[in-house]
Amino acid sequence: MEAAWKEELATLSELLGLEHRPVAVTFTNDEVDGGTGEMVSFCKALKRAAAGESFVIGRENSACPGGSWHCGLSEPPSGEGRRFIQNFLTRGEKLTHSIISFHRMQALGSPPPTGLSERIVLGPGEEAGLRPDLVVFLCDGEQACRLITLDHYWDGIPPRVELTGSLCHAAIAYPAVTGRTNVTFGDWTARRMQGYPPDVVFVTVPYERMANLVAAVPRCSAGNAPLDIPREIEEHLA
Repeated sequence: MEAAWKEELATLSELLGLEHRPVAVTFTNDEVDGGTGEMVSFCKALKRAAAGESFVIGRENSACPGGSWHCGLSEPPSGEGRRFIQNFLTRGEKLTHSIISFHRMQALGSPPPTGLSERIVLGPGEEAGLRPDLVVFLCDGEQACRLITLDHYWDGIPPRVELTGSLCHAAIAYPAVTGRTNVTFGDWTARRMQGYPPDVVFVTVPYERMANLVAAVPRCSAGNAPLDIPREIEEHLA
């Protein structure tokens, strides 16, 4: 029997005309076959997974210390390690003005999923052998709009998005911790270093929301439901 997510993601990919493949993200403590085994950062793996590659990332092959603690594979830095990060973000990357603005970025966002799992699997969703915990869509603005509209079609509750912070935080950790669909542009360093296309937006849907999202497709105009505009409104808009 075909895994449900493969059909669901194929439906959305065809509907939206996605250029990039939806990425399945699964947290697991089990030994997992596949992946390249190379040292890789989450921001690089996310881009390459959307192009068809698969990765199994644990603490030993996570190439970015920041990604490791943002995604829960290691403890957040303290002491000298935290001082290094403060200095790097304010004087190296120059992504925030001061150590107090760095503190706010951390304190006012969601906490990392520290200790959640031994490894994290990323790969094209339509080939995923494990049930995804999250699905990350690399899409343009219009496709993101349609996904978000489908996502809250049934309950009307607007998503509480967390735009800022690192790409791995906003696209992986935040939706994993909160269970909320999120939209982010990623962080400037990750976009620049990994060469993400200028029009790419990241929309992450917790997999438990996927069935309702797909069920909205034939009923919602952001899916394939036809618009039904009353004549008097058409005349007013003409």
